[in-house]
Amino acid sequence: MSIDRKALILQAATKSFVQFGYKATTMDQVSKIANVGKGTIYTFFKTKEELFEEILDKASQELTSVMSRLASEDHTFIQKLFNLLDSILEFRSDHELFVKLAQEVRDIGTVQALEGVKRMEEYALDFLRRQIEQAMERGEVKPCDASVAAFMIFRLYLALTTEWNKGHEPLDKNRIKEHMILFISNGILI
Repeated sequence: MSIDRKALILQAATKSFVQFGYKATTMDQVSKIANVGKGTIYTFFKTKEELFEEILDKASQELTSVMSRLASEDHTFIQKLFNLLDSILEFRSDHELFVKLAQEVRDIGTVQALEGVKRMEEYALDFLRRQIEQAMERGEVKPCDASVAAFMIFRLYLALTTEWNKGHEPLDKNRIKEHMILFISNGILI
């Protein structure tokens, strides 16, 4: 049985990025974790950045897969929207790589870690935008700029689930949804 060295390297690099963050991960560490020579890594990836990009692509595919499954469920637009928002928040808080990247952004401000976090948000926002556009086509949502609506809904949700908790008693999911519906229903919902 042949060993898929590229998969082994990606697995080791993911482990290193999760454990040490972007800044502290080196190709030497990845080679030790993967138990391959450093030269073997360079046959697949020219730089740490290229390796990181592939790992981010894989994580983005995981997020897209979760969101696609939820979007295909037979629910109203608002139910799908909340399921999608919940899944994005859970992904951000449960996916070890993004927990570490967010911590690194907060503690050190590493540009690549920030770009990784932003990239995941961009995937989520683009997915939400497409869902809003489809809902407009079905007549479930008033005509609007779907990119702006997706951004506002996403940011409102993040603010109520994370920022609010810093200075107030946390809101449970039902209260968050009630407040969001209050703001959205007079806006894009028909």
